Amino acid sequence: MQAFILDSYGRTARLRSGTVAEPVVGDADVLVKIHAAGVNLLDIKLRNGEFKPILPYRPPFVLGHDIAGTVVRVGARVRNFSVGDAVYARPRDMRIGAFAEHIAVDEADLAIKPSSLSMEEAASIPLVGLTAWQALVEIGKVGKGQKVFIQAGSGGVGTFAIQLAKHLGATVATTASAAGADLVTALGADIVIDYRRQDFTEALSGYDLVLNSQDAETLKKSIRILKPGGIAISISGPPDPAFARAKRLNPLLRLALRLISSGIRRTARRAGVRYEFLFMRADGAQLAQISGLIDAGIIRPVIDRIFPFAQTNDAIDYVEKGRAKGKVVITAG
Repeated sequence: MQAFILDSYGRTARLRSGTVAEPVVGDADVLVKIHAAGVNLLDIKLRNGEFKPILPYRPPFVLGHDIAGTVVRVGARVRNFSVGDAVYARPRDMRIGAFAEHIAVDEADLAIKPSSLSMEEAASIPLVGLTAWQALVEIGKVGKGQKVFIQAGSGGVGTFAIQLAKHLGATVATTASAAGADLVTALGADIVIDYRRQDFTEALSGYDLVLNSQDAETLKKSIRILKPGGIAISISGPPDPAFARAKRLNPLLRLALRLISSGIRRTARRAGVRYEFLFMRADGAQLAQISGLIDAGIIRPVIDRIFPFAQTNDAIDYVEKGRAKGKVVITAG
């Protein structure tokens, strides 16, 4: 089958268009013909080699973490999906490969595509939707009357998280450029901070949760706007000891991550708040709940651009520039 392949790690590496073997379909797997794939910053970080100690993919391999498509075969133990079903997923780590014609996905990672969405729209959802869900629902337990600060509101995670936080009953503040202010306001943001002109620490205080996707200095500043007992959840690092234990990393990596995260964990303790690193996981059951919210009109996808499959490298370049409003999607046409 045709795919875009990463032959070696590197910041200037380009994916090679080529042929790879059809996926092996295990007893618990579903083979999906991919109609559309989302592009994420995670793809770029993997290409660059930033996650090699944590996710030891061995080149050559196929990148891509978001899929939407049609079931073409099911394994012997699969019970919840049938040939012809329209589905979407964020395949689990070490089984990615959305930039291809087909992919084998564990049944537990898959969900029926929201009926109200096109394949392209559905492909924009899994990674960012699961990230927001696991941050706000699973970890943060956000509820009515709480105050949530979501950084980079016009980005992929931000556009989804704003809508989910509002649905959960929170007051939502976010950062955006002047050009992105109308978008995040339309999605439900109550307070919009122009990050080029304003310091959010001067405008915000007493927040229950911060969802951080920015650099270490911004994360440290975010601690200051939390009320005692609040939580800072970061999807951009640094990874913490709990993450290292969950990933069963070797003792040297565990020690390294403990040291790397010691500063922000100490800052959080002194402020009387919690710090937690989130590296989202595949979860078909959560995706099914997200489908319900989408089909009910509570959450809508936000897509910046759609590229044809042949222009996969162009789509990655566009995302890497960091100016996309919402998600970038690749379509098989």
